[in-house]
Amino acid sequence: MNDQAEPLVMREELRDEHAHERALGAPLPHESADAHVSGEARYTDDIPELHGTVHAALGLARHAHARIVALDLERVRSSPGVVAVLTAADIPGENDCGPVVHDDPVLASDVVQYLGQPVFAVIATSHELARRAAALAASDDVVRYEPLEPVLSIEEARKRQHYVLPPLRLMRGAPDTALAAAPHRLAGTFAVGGQEQFYLEGQVAYALPQEQTGMLVYSSTQHPSEMQQVVAHLLGWPAHRVSCECRRMGGGFGGKESQSAVFACVAALAAHKLQRPVKLRADRDDDFMITGKRHDALYTYEAGYDDEGRLLGARVEIALRAGYSADLSGAVATRAVCHFDNAYYLPDVEIVALCCKTNTQSNTAFRGFGGPQGALVMEVMLDEIARTLGRDPLDVRRANYYGIGERDVTPYGQRVEDNVLAPLTDDLLASSRYRDRRAAIAAYNRTSPVLKRGLALTPVKFGISFNVPHLNQAGALVHVYRDGSVLVNHGGTEMGQGLNTKVAQVVAGTLGLPLARVRVSAADTSKVANTSATAASTGSDLNGKAAEDAALTIRARLAAFAAAQYGGAPENVAFEDGLVQANGKAIAFAEFVELAYMKRVQLWSDGFYATPKVHWDARTLTGHPFYYFAYGAAVSEVVVDTLTGEWKLVRADVLHDAGQSINPAIDLGQVEGGFIQGMGWLTTEELWWNRDGRLMTHAPSTYKIPAVSDTPEAFNVRLYRSGGNDNVEPTVFRSKAVGEPPLLLPFSVFLAIRDAVGAAVPEAREAAPLRAPATPEAILDALDALRAREPAALRALQP
Repeated sequence: MNDQAEPLVMREELRDEHAHERALGAPLPHESADAHVSGEARYTDDIPELHGTVHAALGLARHAHARIVALDLERVRSSPGVVAVLTAADIPGENDCGPVVHDDPVLASDVVQYLGQPVFAVIATSHELARRAAALAASDDVVRYEPLEPVLSIEEARKRQHYVLPPLRLMRGAPDTALAAAPHRLAGTFAVGGQEQFYLEGQVAYALPQEQTGMLVYSSTQHPSEMQQVVAHLLGWPAHRVSCECRRMGGGFGGKESQSAVFACVAALAAHKLQRPVKLRADRDDDFMITGKRHDALYTYEAGYDDEGRLLGARVEIALRAGYSADLSGAVATRAVCHFDNAYYLPDVEIVALCCKTNTQSNTAFRGFGGPQGALVMEVMLDEIARTLGRDPLDVRRANYYGIGERDVTPYGQRVEDNVLAPLTDDLLASSRYRDRRAAIAAYNRTSPVLKRGLALTPVKFGISFNVPHLNQAGALVHVYRDGSVLVNHGGTEMGQGLNTKVAQVVAGTLGLPLARVRVSAADTSKVANTSATAASTGSDLNGKAAEDAALTIRARLAAFAAAQYGGAPENVAFEDGLVQANGKAIAFAEFVELAYMKRVQLWSDGFYATPKVHWDARTLTGHPFYYFAYGAAVSEVVVDTLTGEWKLVRADVLHDAGQSINPAIDLGQVEGGFIQGMGWLTTEELWWNRDGRLMTHAPSTYKIPAVSDTPEAFNVRLYRSGGNDNVEPTVFRSKAVGEPPLLLPFSVFLAIRDAVGAAVPEAREAAPLRAPATPEAILDALDALRAREPAALRALQP
């Protein structure tokens, strides 16, 4: 129970009175915080437009599946302000922007495969005129179609075995035998919806033709190197003719990893054809209609367990809505398979993942990248087991935790070497007063006929690394100028998560400088090549280590020079507090750098990092796909109105293992944001397509993301002080990732709602059949279904 007011956020990590004296480990503000607040921060759409800039918009398909019979664009070309109209026939190279499988045309040519697919591009003198002309795509006299039968649901695609990729199957042990021999068994189905990324800055690209047949593309993207490649392929050019730059994004969440490609490609195509700068900024409605979301999922599961709730055998099929093309669904499904276990040891298990092909937007990356979809069904199963046994779900969870010895190997063969689940849970139990509140809530529910409270604690174990091994690499450049200031460029992209701040802190800490002496420039494929996407929670791990490598090279050169100048050994030279100290002498860093320059010491260096230990066999789905695991746990308390289905999160206690945090302020912000975003996915954010395949929740008016009012009054967020990443190879500053793992912590919110719904029918010895997202309608449906399962004699007693 929320029996006393607590601060909105407990930020004990920020109360370090000496934090201002160092860069690494200090809770310093985001490097662009002032610019964000003042409006000075420049995003892609804010770049001053060159003379002659024109604007593009996309003409979208109005059928979910149809053959294009005729394309008469004369009305579009003659619309006010229109400069050109482009179709697939105008593409000189490859009409494809698929990141893995080449099944994703930039502009549809013969067949459209979802309602909202781009068919043509309009280029006009203004954004508004381009949009008005593109809207003519809805007219029969512009595009005529022969409708084809669409597949719009996971169920239908699964029934027809329509897949964009072959099914994945991982099996360990003998699950059939284990299930048959188990004292208790359960079987069921569950469904979770998708989620729109809803970045504040929409998709936008600005392409500028360059001399000698080149192209500069400013793109709001998490993957500049991929944008460089797809534009080069589209134009039929080698990659060195194309540069892509991104200074910052107004959010990405995975939605700008691969799906910024169509916008970059169309802008570049138009700029090449017209030899004029071209900007393409998607309207929010068009963005919703064109781009993919988090994969929704349909589960079928079985479990065998003992009297303690310990899992003896399990089987699950995870059917994901891929949409019309493969995009990143293969990697998303693989991560779902590798996260079905979440925090629990599974001795005998079979996991199947299906990438179902539907005539809807091609789903893509979203924070967590399949991990949340994989782990959620495990938590639902354990909750159901606990309810059936009449036990506290926490006790059932702890009975299944990964332990030591033979209970520390995942189904895919990786050992859990850095396990802090038990002590982290103990810490959270104490700080949240879970046991006392569980008893108090039970007493409250006995005397409250309408309002019911629920409580749940859920853990998370999340693997950190790209599950495609070759992507686990990064590069950086570090320049030290003669005045002692430092400029850093690396392959990651800043989307508000504080990556540039952390990388700057790493370099400042390595060189012993205050953060103000280090600046990070825009991600640019002409500076650091062949970069990986800023995704998979690896941004700081990869780019921080690459920048550290470059800074260490420079420091070693300077140390050798200092030893030669002042005597002593290079390894005894210290760089701290803006000073270089050697053999009893101390000199200001800037002064020393000038001396080094005069002696022709190289003051810049590149850096590179490749994550060690990771390997993966895609055929057997086994290996060591993750460098380490990030852990966390959350306790959530809700109150549900059983008459209306409305609910409120009244308190959340969150504890996340960030290792030795590079920046506790930024890490806490990531944990808080990830928690609320995950809560939105599981409770309020509902995607709904009508029977024609039109996405009806395509704007803020129809799609509800969490608001400030949805944040609990008591929101107690802490970083777990585990002493760092001690049981694996060193990460940058012994830190751990915080981008994606916290999104799984609000499983506790969903299960607390299910706990409250179950309290409304205490006689039922089964978990409430609640689907996700747990909207008020879903809650009322669950209450109705639970009450319908009661014996008639009990229903007669209901008011």
